[in-house]
Amino acid sequence: MTQLNLKQRIGIDLGRRVPVEEGIVWAAANDVHFIDAQTDIAPNQLESFDDERCRHVRSLTDTHGVKLGLHTLSGVNVAEISPFCRDAVDQYMRAYIDLAGKVGAGWIIVHGGYHFTACRDLRMQASIDRLRRIADYAESQNVLLLLENLNWEPVLAEVNYMPVTPAECMHFFRQIESPALRWSFTANHAHFLPGVGIDGFIDAMDFSLCHEVRLADNNGSYEIHQRPGEGTIDFGAMFTKIEGLGYKGHYMNGFASIEDMLTGRDYMVARASEAGLVVE
Repeated sequence: MTQLNLKQRIGIDLGRRVPVEEGIVWAAANDVHFIDAQTDIAPNQLESFDDERCRHVRSLTDTHGVKLGLHTLSGVNVAEISPFCRDAVDQYMRAYIDLAGKVGAGWIIVHGGYHFTACRDLRMQASIDRLRRIADYAESQNVLLLLENLNWEPVLAEVNYMPVTPAECMHFFRQIESPALRWSFTANHAHFLPGVGIDGFIDAMDFSLCHEVRLADNNGSYEIHQRPGEGTIDFGAMFTKIEGLGYKGHYMNGFASIEDMLTGRDYMVARASEAGLVVE
């Protein structure tokens, strides 16, 4: 298999912008080797993936050599504790795992959910317990889950995501310890985490857990997915840090439009080259 260069290792998160079939063909035509897709609502609502559509998606990824991942919705609270709702979250996540097996997806991005300040401990434990159950099921189906570090909210915010900090992330991984659960590092979330930043986040983590690095620029102050160069992330330093750890996995752009993400790869690779990395 031909080794991919840095630009080819940077994928595109299609989200729900286009049908996944169209996205696969587009990716192949633009030398994009990794894509994510969300399958909650149109044009990729989960219920639309009957056997025929699943076979077609799998055939397209095989034909074009594009690696597909699925991305669950962060608005679904994995830390849900209420009757009926908690069962629905389990069913939601199991359905994503079942779909991943049918379409041949290489990974699923998952989240830890959110709490309402006063119930942080209760909901964090509910999240860990749920992810442990779901990871067991994913392992039985040979599906890889990638837990994303989510964005920090202002101090006075009542609702907060989890895990956000390196300590919270490592707590999740220590409690679950499943080969089916690994880490998706969202660098732009780390960038504006007070007192931490990208370097500090990486240094505090077991980076061997990382199987994807998610990219967008950020202004350093609050949650916003900006085009590269619009914010304050030093992409050259970031790539130098991550590649210097021996990371060989893929990156995933997640901002603005599909075309913005495509051209954003050139900006990022240029900054990496200027920092002294061999990008070809």
